[in-house]
Amino acid sequence: MGQNSMRILVCPSGFKGSLQPDQAARCIEEGIMAVDPSTRVRQVPLVDGGEGFTHALVKATGGEIHHATVTGPVQQPVDSFFGVLGSGSTSGTKTGVIEMAAAAGLSLVPEAMRNPGVTSTYGVGELITLCLNAGCQRIVVGCGDSGTCDGGAGMLQALGAVLLDRNGASLPEAAGGESVVTLHSIDLSGVDNRLLTGQVTIEVAVNWINVLCGPTGVARVFGKQKGASVKQMDRLSQAMDALAEVACRMLDDQNIGLAPGGGASGGLGTGLRLIGAKLRPRYEVVAEYINLETLFDDCDLVVTAEGGLDDQTPRGKIPAEIARRAKRFGLPVVAIAGTIGVGARVNYAAGIDAYTCILQRPSTLQEAVVEAERLTRESAESVMRMIVVGRMLMSRRGNRTTNGQWGNAASALCNSAS
Repeated sequence: MGQNSMRILVCPSGFKGSLQPDQAARCIEEGIMAVDPSTRVRQVPLVDGGEGFTHALVKATGGEIHHATVTGPVQQPVDSFFGVLGSGSTSGTKTGVIEMAAAAGLSLVPEAMRNPGVTSTYGVGELITLCLNAGCQRIVVGCGDSGTCDGGAGMLQALGAVLLDRNGASLPEAAGGESVVTLHSIDLSGVDNRLLTGQVTIEVAVNWINVLCGPTGVARVFGKQKGASVKQMDRLSQAMDALAEVACRMLDDQNIGLAPGGGASGGLGTGLRLIGAKLRPRYEVVAEYINLETLFDDCDLVVTAEGGLDDQTPRGKIPAEIARRAKRFGLPVVAIAGTIGVGARVNYAAGIDAYTCILQRPSTLQEAVVEAERLTRESAESVMRMIVVGRMLMSRRGNRTTNGQWGNAASALCNSAS
């Protein structure tokens, strides 16, 4: 390997319903190496609580995956799973791990049926029960990639809670977010006592920025991408207000509506708090298994990726979180995205120096999913070829390329591309 080999850190998220983080990392490395085989690539696939969260933590600790069938977000059975962490876990207790997306994720909702007014988290409660039955004393829940906005109502019902309206009538089970509008009280007496007494603890990895209520509440910020109309977002916002009112009484906390992480996964964060769960920033949880502080050692360029880059990316998603950390070390950052959405330019301020889309022509979602590996690989190859052009430009300006100058060359190219 040459002394002047470039050092690239590849740390992508997954592409929803398509590539897991490790698959995306592999494709990016293949694209880079196709241009310059001397490049030193270090893959660090990252998870943010959504798809891939369970497998990543299980792999990091030498644990095992358990498969199960649970109720999906549209009330149909889905193949799901939970994990049990291995000896590499730092907790010292038997720890189960689930990702809510494995039971109520957006990728489990057929496109024609995307309606957060009726999709439910019931299957998440079933996964928690499976962890209890497996003898877990600690359960880690990853929040992300949800297709729901029911405030965890379905999850609570699956665990034995009864949700009541003002007249004392039970709300229908697994009926989705719009049913929560009439919520007045919650009876937890039917919930497993191990949860209510703290014999089994639940920790929830959440996007700390997401709140339950108000103009930046979960229904208004994420409702549209889950299929809600503007009118329906208003209705779902009312439902989250109703949940907040009940939760304020139950938890004796008047700040529930704006509490950090309470809006995670369509309000699931708040629903889990009602059974004693502790919410934690998701990168704090991930850092127990992946040392984020040493990611950028011995690195000239950072390449990250996610399924959709838009104005929501800076709100705690992996590319922006990685970019912010990379900037502390003065490193250039390039993001590869499945799609480029509205307001994506705000990511420049978050530390992403340049971004590109894998799509090469107008395509259907299904076509993009089928071709995701090839498209990601070829997109990474294109990025690397641009980096090579940057090196040539630096060379023509009389700058001798050394290890220490690789990052400057990449940064110059990224800035010009921005």
